[in-house]
Amino acid sequence: MKPHHIREVLISAETIAQRVDELVRDMQAACRSDNFVMIGILRGSFIFLADLARDLYQHGVRPRIDFLTIESYGSGTESSGEVRVVKDIRMDVNSADVMLVDDILDTGRTLSFATQHLLQKGARSVKTVALLDKPSRRVIPFEADFVGFTVPDEFVVGYGLDYDSFYRELPYIAKVTFTT
Repeated sequence: MKPHHIREVLISAETIAQRVDELVRDMQAACRSDNFVMIGILRGSFIFLADLARDLYQHGVRPRIDFLTIESYGSGTESSGEVRVVKDIRMDVNSADVMLVDDILDTGRTLSFATQHLLQKGARSVKTVALLDKPSRRVIPFEADFVGFTVPDEFVVGYGLDYDSFYRELPYIAKVTFTT
């Protein structure tokens, strides 16, 4: 791990909570299905998905939940460019309306790959929600259906996002500054 520090909070815990509530209000129509499934892309989405699911519950939405582990970073800070399934979903999504949840949309590779993967498994529809969007990093033309925040091209951690498996537990989003 490169020497670094975390001093600058970009998005506070309170701001995240407020935006999750707003997203759920925006997402409700897409979540009303007799066969609704939320699938989180691990590991970064687990906190975001939990907060979305709890908030959706308050609006009468009862999803089935599963997780998909996809890898494109390894332990580095740059995408390898190759996306692969490390752990597939166990749930049958045939004819399901899926909400795919990810922590960050940057190159577009992961969400594009995961969407196609679920459609190939027979999902009736796949909508996507990303906590963060870094459009300046897009390599594959892909836009999430729902986005929490658009952020600049900075390396960020917290609220599920990590640097080499550290900082996922932070209740806010912070910028990582690398030192030499």
